[in-house]
Amino acid sequence: MISDQLISAWNRCLDVIGSGLSAEQFNAWFKPITPVGYDHDTLRVMVPSEYFCEMIEGNYLMVFKSALREVFGSNVKLIYEFPRVASDDATVTAIPSDDSALAVREQLRSHPGSNNPFDNSNIIEDIDPQLNFKYTFENYCGSESNKLPLAVARAIAARPEDKTYNPLFIFGSTGVGKTHLIQAVGIKIKEQNPHARVLYLTARIFEHQFTTARLQNKIPDFINFYQSIDVLLLDDIHELAGKVATQNTFFHIFNHLHQHQRQLIMTSDSRPSELEGLVPRLLSRFKWGMTVELAKPDYKLRREVLEMRAAQDGIVIDTEVLDFIAQNVTESIRDLEGIMVSLLGHAAILDSDINMELARSVISNTVKLNERQVTLDYIAQVIADYYNLDPDLLFAKSRKREISDARQLLMYMAKNVAKMSSTTIGLRLSRDHSTVLHAIKQVEQRLATDHAFANDVDQINAQLK
Repeated sequence: MISDQLISAWNRCLDVIGSGLSAEQFNAWFKPITPVGYDHDTLRVMVPSEYFCEMIEGNYLMVFKSALREVFGSNVKLIYEFPRVASDDATVTAIPSDDSALAVREQLRSHPGSNNPFDNSNIIEDIDPQLNFKYTFENYCGSESNKLPLAVARAIAARPEDKTYNPLFIFGSTGVGKTHLIQAVGIKIKEQNPHARVLYLTARIFEHQFTTARLQNKIPDFINFYQSIDVLLLDDIHELAGKVATQNTFFHIFNHLHQHQRQLIMTSDSRPSELEGLVPRLLSRFKWGMTVELAKPDYKLRREVLEMRAAQDGIVIDTEVLDFIAQNVTESIRDLEGIMVSLLGHAAILDSDINMELARSVISNTVKLNERQVTLDYIAQVIADYYNLDPDLLFAKSRKREISDARQLLMYMAKNVAKMSSTTIGLRLSRDHSTVLHAIKQVEQRLATDHAFANDVDQINAQLK
């Protein structure tokens, strides 16, 4: 039990401290401190968190030390006590400098009775995870360009208790699917454990919340809230560049969450080594876990995204149109989704089908089209010109050797240059799937043995490019 004498001495100490600080500073950093014992020139005080210790030592140490020595004497020693999770052992850590040598920090168990599984007094109220529940793994397309980050994200979601990839740092250019991927992790974890405290937010929102907390003198509440999170999904961490105070606060939050086996997932437009404007000690922590790149979508991924979006909207789009879009909209998934929205809008307003003409018109307003589109028709024209043939013959039923060979080469080029599917090629040429595969195999065999033919193909390729 705290004696009246200690309470009186502590109040005198607060009066000395308060005389040298503004009301806002005093209320934020010293009013929450309470004395818990004084014995053999050692004062023990309870503070809300280790972050409090570091803030006091970094900003108010001289004021605090002067007040303590004035009231308790020049030989006074100080021990900070602060709560932490019940499963961790208590430790005492000396503060390594002459000015702060009067203080040590002792980490106590957060609640004396929290080891009792029938004690419900410490249950924390659930929070809004701020997740967009359309961003699931089920509608996240995969290919070689995102194979690794997708596999790591799925592993975290499947076994959140396994902190092999903690923190996870995902970097990549704008619109490649970073936000969708990290929210998919959060959604899956919430599905498996509805009581998990999962939170998604952008770095810009985090910065705004911190600024508001500082203006309202609620930094301790801000820190305590974020230290209660089980899975923190922080998007666009690069936007904290130059925000030193916010970075320092996030540094302490990061340390607490990582130390207590909470999952952190962050995204950025650059790898940690290329980030500018972030303090070195924060950057070093980003490298503690797994860093993966989410690359620009390859053709297969772009094509799959378009097919999935068309299916979700319940519309049928010609495969040649989908090929055309996938070939020209190459930078991001976001661009592809924007094109699909524009196509649907134009088709509805104009009361027309989504055809090649409409696709070309819409895309030309969004991205720069290739000067020369490598389509099946264009390939047929180049091959026909090279062999001095009528291009219409390549689409006809003629079995003359020179036409048949040119047609086989057309199928081969459509597959390897235009990246068309064998099914689409067969439909355009009125051939079945097996005929296309056979033609491609025949061309590949000729390329390996017929040097004149290989030279022809090289020259045709050059014209196509």
